[in-house]
Amino acid sequence: MTTNIKRRVFLKGSVAAGTVGIAVGAGLLAPQAVLAAWPKAAFEAKSIDDALKNAMGDASSSASDAIKIKAPDIAENGAVVPVSVSASLDGAESIALLAEGNAQPLVATFAMGAGALADVSTRIKMGKTSDVIAIVKAGGKLHSARKSVKVTIGGCGG
Repeated sequence: MTTNIKRRVFLKGSVAAGTVGIAVGAGLLAPQAVLAAWPKAAFEAKSIDDALKNAMGDASSSASDAIKIKAPDIAENGAVVPVSVSASLDGAESIALLAEGNAQPLVATFAMGAGALADVSTRIKMGKTSDVIAIVKAGGKLHSARKSVKVTIGGCGG
C-alpha cells in the first residue's frame, strides 16, 4: 500500500515537472518571467487602486465582456475559493486577480508569454463576502470584470 502511494506521488511530480518543461520549451513560460522579482508593494497595498498601480502601472480600467470569471456564487470555505479567468482579448500581457473585501486585495498576478492564451485557474483566499475582480492588460490598456462571491462562515450560510 505504501509503495503505491509513493509511486503516485512520484508520477504526479514527474508529470508536473514534464509539463513545466514542455511549456518552457514551447516558449509559453519564459524562465526570466518565472523567476522575476516579486512585486512586494503591489501585494502589500491596502487599496485596489494602489495594488493595480504597483502591479500593472495604472489603476484605471474599463469593464469588458471579453473577460469571463468562473467562481462559485457561494464559497463554503473562504480559504480555498477556486477561480478561473479567461479573456478573448488580443495581445493579453498579464492578468491580476483581486478580492475586494480582503485587507490586501491583490491575490495573484500572471504574466502571459507571447502567443499564450489568456486563461488561468487558481485558488484564492477570501476574508469575507465581496467581488472577485479580474484585470487583464492587453494592448497597453486595462480591462476588468467582476463576480460576487458569498463567503459563508463555517459552511453554514452565515
